[in-house]
Amino acid sequence: MTPTLSSRRLLLVISGGIAAYKSLDLIRRLRERGARVRCVMTRAAQEFVTPLSVGALSADHVFTDLFDRQDEHDVGHIRLSREADLIVVAPATADLMAKLAGGHADDLASAVLLATDKPVLMAPAMNPRMWSHPATRRNRDLLAADGVRFVGPASGEMAESGEAGEGRMAEPLEIVAAIEGLLGEGRRLAGRRIVVTSGPTHEPIDPIRYIANRSSGKQGHAIASALARLGADVRLVSGPVAIADPAGVTTTHVETARQMQAAVEALLPADAAVFVAAVADWRTGNAAGEKIKKVTGSAPPTLTMIENPDILMGVGHHARRPALVVGFAAETTNLIANAQAKLAKKGADFIVANDVSPASGIGGSGVMGGDRNLVRIVSATGVEEWPEMTKEGVAERLAAFIADRLEAVSA
Repeated sequence: MTPTLSSRRLLLVISGGIAAYKSLDLIRRLRERGARVRCVMTRAAQEFVTPLSVGALSADHVFTDLFDRQDEHDVGHIRLSREADLIVVAPATADLMAKLAGGHADDLASAVLLATDKPVLMAPAMNPRMWSHPATRRNRDLLAADGVRFVGPASGEMAESGEAGEGRMAEPLEIVAAIEGLLGEGRRLAGRRIVVTSGPTHEPIDPIRYIANRSSGKQGHAIASALARLGADVRLVSGPVAIADPAGVTTTHVETARQMQAAVEALLPADAAVFVAAVADWRTGNAAGEKIKKVTGSAPPTLTMIENPDILMGVGHHARRPALVVGFAAETTNLIANAQAKLAKKGADFIVANDVSPASGIGGSGVMGGDRNLVRIVSATGVEEWPEMTKEGVAERLAAFIADRLEAVSA
């Protein structure tokens, strides 16, 4: 395990809720990566996990009481709030979010959060109706406006009630990826140039109609943004999308696959290339210069299809091939087998495989156009399974993954 958080000091605030059991795994994951973890537990959290368990995993004293004589002899809550590089609240209950949004500080956890001058990351966890309540949404927006960052919540079945919906705490590895992204800003990928493709391509049939894939660009843009936060010089080549260009990223806008190919090759050499775009496999060989009119009673026009250039394969075997080439495989059947075949054929180091079939089980509107993703990392040495995450969570973790691999290549 690469010590991506070596020497980092984290303060983990555990509030009450059944998701508190996940905090135990989160502590383990953080310490595997070299972080020093100190923990604050609310009174309600201690109804679900014990300070003894938390202390054993963190190898440190667990703080529970604002009025503890020993801990507060030197204004301990102020010291706790300032000594950490980052404060993580996992799980973050509706009650604790409301306290912080309202500026209340009647226990140790809320006092620490109100007294800190360090960044705060919250992983909400609550009943779906509590999460969707206008008061909770209002508090979340207030906290975000104050600079608090969020990871999750996820959609799924609630452990305590059997209800399903949005409100499950993000998985520990998703939280770790968000932490790595926050603490790695301007650090791990400084001086690296990375090319990212995103969105669909539009292949014209006539000036009005086109052939395209169902891609919103959300995942590619999120990856470009996450890489930029790690300090990379990111060059994004984007097909037509309805979302804003990522901040801190140099974006080139294209329409067709051939335009995307030319833009990518013009950006070489680069340290890495990440091909997220859903490029149309074919274009019409007889695109009309004017709108094709429908004639009642006549057969529809015949479209002659020509194969588009394979941008990933072209760069994977290019004379100026980047040290790291990552492709994406959106499949509806035989996910791993198709991804493995793509890996071998296209000269990629890794393929990020995602199931985009209607039966994939991804919440909301599915992967294509939705806000969540479930991926597998396929390489010549095997398959690494990642939990379902938000697309931002996938982006944060993939950016850290790319940083690890580039560091290994340099070494």
